[in-house]
Amino acid sequence: MKTVQPERQTDALRNYVQQTLLGGRLITDTEELLLSGMIDSLGVMSLVGFVEETYGIDIPFEDMTLENLNSIDAILRYADARQSARC
Repeated sequence: MKTVQPERQTDALRNYVQQTLLGGRLITDTEELLLSGMIDSLGVMSLVGFVEETYGIDIPFEDMTLENLNSIDAILRYADARQSARC
């Protein structure tokens, strides 16, 4: 499993969402990705895989919630908490 250095994780996540999932659309870190319909269910699965690989964490199905995945900020908070829990 490859992980990205912590100082690059935020940029990597933002870039992945904007370039891969949203076709180059720029967004803020607080914009709603799921409730707005910007990312559909297939996009969520792709996003989960990217976050797991980038952060070196596993995301259980029960954690795939709006609270954890609805914005860049929410994803960052969740991923940081999962990383901290591993230590």
